[in-house]
Amino acid sequence: MKKEWKPKTKLGKLVASGQITSMEEALATNLPLLEPEIVDTLLPNLSWVILERRRTVRVTDSGRRSSWRVAVVVGNRNGYVGVGVGKAKEYRDALNKAIKEAKLSIIKVRRGCGSWECGCGLPHSVPFKVEGKAGSVRVVLKPAPRGVGLVAADSIKPVLELAGIRDVWSKGYGNTRSRINFALATYRALKQTTTTRLRPEDLAVVGVDW
Repeated sequence: MKKEWKPKTKLGKLVASGQITSMEEALATNLPLLEPEIVDTLLPNLSWVILERRRTVRVTDSGRRSSWRVAVVVGNRNGYVGVGVGKAKEYRDALNKAIKEAKLSIIKVRRGCGSWECGCGLPHSVPFKVEGKAGSVRVVLKPAPRGVGLVAADSIKPVLELAGIRDVWSKGYGNTRSRINFALATYRALKQTTTTRLRPEDLAVVGVDW
């Protein structure tokens, strides 16, 4: 039986009391997101996909100790996405930790139609070129016209899909075989769509959805 949620943070109490009713409002408060139940309440249709699961072995004075490392992406396929990594001795515990971390890292992705070849004005791609980096991996995302699809490596497609991006050109640099860094770099590139400031007159040009 699922335990009743008793919020401990200010943001959690605002959500539980009904004073905040959307994830956009929650993020706009700039209050720290410390309870995954906040995301469960405001984004009940959230999906998750395992990006990587790996068993690791560490040699210590007392012998060999094994553990699991799991990377997960969560999103609602409509502008919200998060990536998390969990480590634990048991696989289920590592998975739960990864999902929790991914929920707590949730961001709003600004989508649009920044491709000069399209100009449809619908939020199907990224509104402009963005870049993200994690470790030695760098990812560049560029707007693509409708119908192109996700021109990206299979390892980062779940991040783009769960964010609600349907068309995009992508390019990866560095050690892209590191699936976790590749996914984190993509996540950080998508985050740039929100943190980049645009003039009001530019919003309509690139078809931004908010």
